[in-house]
Amino acid sequence: QVQLVESGGGLVQPGGSLRLSCATSGFTFATAAMSWVRQAPGKMLEWISRINSHGITSYEDSVKGRFTISRDNAKSMVYLQMNSLKPEDTAVYSCQFGVNRGQGTQVTVSS
Repeated sequence: QVQLVESGGGLVQPGGSLRLSCATSGFTFATAAMSWVRQAPGKMLEWISRINSHGITSYEDSVKGRFTISRDNAKSMVYLQMNSLKPEDTAVYSCQFGVNRGQGTQVTVSS
């Protein structure tokens, strides 16, 4: 079955950086479009980035220029490099394949 396991979250000061990783299994990763989504406390789930099987990327406007999605097909991994983090980026971040979503990793941006 599809498995998605995120890691790399933590507490970071405003302006800092984090790199999230998502380990995947149970499907043909190389042909899969992958997304990152996030959910802040009391808010709806928010799509933030996507990468297709050809490496074409897209971003939600609030993270454009700060976040970078990438993939390693040999390792079946997808990554999210997050720079210039802001308090409003605080959320649980999850990777998503189709309707499948991992449990997520907490990112807290606070001084």
